[in-house]
Amino acid sequence: MEKVATRGRPREFDTDEALGQALRLFWQKGYEGTSLSDLTEAMGITRPSLYAAFGNKENLFSLALDLYEKDKLAYIGEAVEAPTARAVAETLLLGAVDVATGGECRGCMGVIASVGCQSIEPSIRDDVNARAESAKQLIVDRMQRAIDAGEFVVPTDATAITRYLLALMQGMSVQAQSGASRAELLQVTESALLSWPSR
Repeated sequence: MEKVATRGRPREFDTDEALGQALRLFWQKGYEGTSLSDLTEAMGITRPSLYAAFGNKENLFSLALDLYEKDKLAYIGEAVEAPTARAVAETLLLGAVDVATGGECRGCMGVIASVGCQSIEPSIRDDVNARAESAKQLIVDRMQRAIDAGEFVVPTDATAITRYLLALMQGMSVQAQSGASRAELLQVTESALLSWPSR
C-alpha cells in the first residue's frame, strides 16, 4: 500500500490502483457520463482524497488517458517501427482488435472520448483531439516513408491511407461496443489486409 505524505497525513490508498479504477469507469461511461460519486465509489476514496491526490475531475481524466496510452496504445509505437507499410497496417489493426475485445471494457477509450468530448469543456476536447492528432501524425509519417521507398503499388497519399486505417480501427471499436466478437473483428482485419495496396 502506497503511503504518500500530504500535509503531514499519510495517504491510505494505492494511487495507481485508484487511477486504474477511474480509467475503467471513464472507459465504460465516458467523461460526461461519469460523476464524482461514481468515481469515489469505484476508487474507494472520499472526495477530499480524490481532490488531494488527483486534482479535479478534468485532471483525473487526463491522468486516466495517460495511463490508457501507456498500457493500451503501446502497439501504435510498435506498429510504426514495423519493417513495411503492410506490417504497420497489420500491427495497428490487430492491436485495435486486442484493445477493443481484450477485457471488461469494450471498444477504444480514445474513440469513446473523442466522440463524447466534443460538447464539453474545450480544454478536455482539445486534449483528446491533440492526443489523437499526435498518434495520427506518427502513422502519416511512417506511411510517407513507405511511399518514398516505393512500397505502394498504386499512387497513395500518406494522410488518406492513414485515415483509412484509423476509420477501420475506430469502426471495429464501435462494433466491439455493440457486441462484435474478437473472431468477427479479426475477419474485418483479414479482409482489409487482403486489399492493402502495398507490398
